[in-house]
Amino acid sequence: MKVVDIKSNIEKILSDNKALNISSISLKNKSFIADYMIIASGTSSRHLQSLSEILVSELKKIGLNNCRIEGRESNDWKLVDANDIIVHIFHPKKRVFYDLEKMWSEEIPKEKAMV
Repeated sequence: MKVVDIKSNIEKILSDNKALNISSISLKNKSFIADYMIIASGTSSRHLQSLSEILVSELKKIGLNNCRIEGRESNDWKLVDANDIIVHIFHPKKRVFYDLEKMWSEEIPKEKAMV
């Protein structure tokens, strides 16, 4: 499955499960850790946990078996590592605080791309 198809699946899974303000950022020429970063918000700590668990479960159904959740103990942030796509799920206040969209929106010269 192509990375863009996986990205579309992730966005749909998040949307179907009531994630808020879903945005995708291409990391090409910015970082070698992934091709895309998807950022979304949940409404509560329980919603964040549910979104991350549902996402991993649904990705397994399409053949991505080695996805993992980071931040299980956190009440306001979860990260799902989906190989070539990193998914951050934030409580809205933490999302504003970290402002990853702004941080990753700037173009970075290829020779300065981060690992």
